[in-house]
Amino acid sequence: MSDEQQSLDPAAAEREAAPAPPDAAEVERPEQLTDPASFIAESAEAALVRGMDATDAVAEAAEVALDAERRTGGPVDILTRLQSDEVVSAFIKLSDQFLDAQGFTEHGFRHANLVGRIAHNVLLHLGADRELCDLAAVGGYLHDVGNVVSRMNHGLSGAWIAYDALRRLEVDPYRIGLVLSAIGNHEEQYGSSIGPVGAAVILADKADVHRSRVRKGADTATDIHDRVNDAVTHSFLRVDAERATITLELELDTDRSTVIEYFEIFLERMVMCRRAARTLGCEFRITANGVPLG
Repeated sequence: MSDEQQSLDPAAAEREAAPAPPDAAEVERPEQLTDPASFIAESAEAALVRGMDATDAVAEAAEVALDAERRTGGPVDILTRLQSDEVVSAFIKLSDQFLDAQGFTEHGFRHANLVGRIAHNVLLHLGADRELCDLAAVGGYLHDVGNVVSRMNHGLSGAWIAYDALRRLEVDPYRIGLVLSAIGNHEEQYGSSIGPVGAAVILADKADVHRSRVRKGADTATDIHDRVNDAVTHSFLRVDAERATITLELELDTDRSTVIEYFEIFLERMVMCRRAARTLGCEFRITANGVPLG
């Protein structure tokens, strides 16, 4: 499989061979979506991180980043530093505990790391600049940290928590801004796909549907969210740059839940994924048990 047809597995624990992609003749490829890499390369975000059309303020911010590199002896690995940050780690752990108390599925370190990794790889396999990929990983890792404050509007509170953490790491304001916009726009109730970094975080977050997210002792008979997650035995996000498609491939145990129930609770999220894929110059598709949906 080529780098442009890499498969990303939100299930993580179950690595199975994915079904072969359909023949090119079977895939409808809209003319305006022929080059995802161009969509990303021409975005405002890509321009900012590369310093294109830089104002004095951007130049000053870049100098801050260079100073940080000189002090550390090389490029700053923001994600690695965040993963070892005492405050961020405490907030992610507490967020998951608070959501557990409210009956929500798992939102801890497994979800944070997985979403960060998938968001990074979505952009990587679409030919994005490496720095945009790294910022997507940061946004994915931090996207749910606001749950430490409240489930309500957690994307917005999470953005402010992320701001504080990234400023402490001396990340420059423009890169911080790209991460904040991704975190603040990842929820379907008020979010919008406004650029490649945010789009990648949305797709990565919504792709993590799997029985490993169901809490021990959860009542799958009465809670539809737990029941649907419990029914997903395998989930797979396929990024195909050549065909300009991003496909969420699901394997569902229909004795536990149905495809109808999946869409009953996830329809808004799938619409959001469709818009996110369009932001990346791609079409979003879903298959369930090998059958294309929509």
